[in-house]
Amino acid sequence: MANKKESTFLSMVLTLFLVTFIASAALGYLYELTKGPIEASKLAKQNNAIMQVVPEFDNKPGEESFNMEVDGGTLEFFPAKKNGELVGTAVSTFTNNGFSGNFKIMVGFLPDGIIHNISVLEQKETPGLGDKMQKNKSDWSVQFNGKDPANFQLKVTKDGGDVDAITASTISSRAFCDAVDRAYKAYMEGGQK
Repeated sequence: MANKKESTFLSMVLTLFLVTFIASAALGYLYELTKGPIEASKLAKQNNAIMQVVPEFDNKPGEESFNMEVDGGTLEFFPAKKNGELVGTAVSTFTNNGFSGNFKIMVGFLPDGIIHNISVLEQKETPGLGDKMQKNKSDWSVQFNGKDPANFQLKVTKDGGDVDAITASTISSRAFCDAVDRAYKAYMEGGQK
């Protein structure tokens, strides 16, 4: 009878090992299968955001991109050129001050530092409130277009700035301003390549 218990225990361990091995192999295979399409989707979203925030260009900004470490994170710069001349730079920036944590936006600057346009890349703000930063939810972010941060205070009016906050979403508005300001300062300090 002791023999039967040992073989049962051994068979249970072997069965558990086999099930774990098969599940791990299947998960690894699925990861490899989906890795390419996920990367392609991210790249397409990034390229679409670049096209939205800078004037028309004929180069491949992703191939000329460069990074800058700022405030414990990384900003990515995408120089857009037409006929070899810089027409704008898209900056992928971030903030950790959103109501629901961090979010990422793409800010397009003209060569002189004027904001051309802004696109939201990732956010988890409150639906119906903070998510109004997205163009498909409201036109709130267009107030930044054509503004020169050198003389346009990137703060909400409640804090003495020039930005009208999203109604009932001051925290998200402040965070958005923080991300734009971070991109502008980095762009002026060395992102104008």
